[in-house]
Amino acid sequence: MQYEILGDQLPVVVCHLDREESMITESGGMSWMTPNMQMETTSGGGIGKLFGRMFSGEHLFQNIYTAKGGPGSIAFASSFPGSIRPVHVTPEHGVIIQKSAFLASERDIELSVYLQKKFSTGLFSGEGFVMQKLTGNGTAFLEIDGSAIEYDLASGEQILVSSGHVAMMDDTCTMNIQDVKGIKNMLFGGEGFFYTSVTGPGHVILQTIPISKLAQAITPFMPVSSSSSDN
Repeated sequence: MQYEILGDQLPVVVCHLDREESMITESGGMSWMTPNMQMETTSGGGIGKLFGRMFSGEHLFQNIYTAKGGPGSIAFASSFPGSIRPVHVTPEHGVIIQKSAFLASERDIELSVYLQKKFSTGLFSGEGFVMQKLTGNGTAFLEIDGSAIEYDLASGEQILVSSGHVAMMDDTCTMNIQDVKGIKNMLFGGEGFFYTSVTGPGHVILQTIPISKLAQAITPFMPVSSSSSDN
């Protein structure tokens, strides 16, 4: 599989497949394709995997697109202004991603639910109890809110992240929470009571404008709906 990422604020990844090569995406994720791409809708591994995706807030079904009779191409576009980043997954190297980050992948990638091990991390980190894990062998494409900023953390090296900014981390990284120091900082600093801490070793992708923060920013400018009735 060869690919190219096109566009600026609303990018698209165009995947060029050899005969019988396949791509997987969430239901409704395809943007355009050549006529020889054949679609198959699947639960992605049975009832257990189906309910796992339902629990994580993702689509219940996945679509597999296969090039039939010769080479083909298929495109997957971002649904939000931001970036598309490829990540390479191997049996020895899995990645943890935010729930909405998965866009598409090669067929040998498996998407599963990843639960935060510590109750406090899921409750206070802002990333939630449920994330997703990619395992297998191949390339996956992630949808990033805003711009993608990447770091390679050494063993024990740590980065503190505001709520919602962690898009991806290697499964060798660990996530926890850390208190914001000082009562005045907690109450008036605007960052809440906790930071998300990510500790290496491993690769981390942060996103500059989580959709949750964008929603907060534009809410004051949204018109207030009102209803009136004539008596």
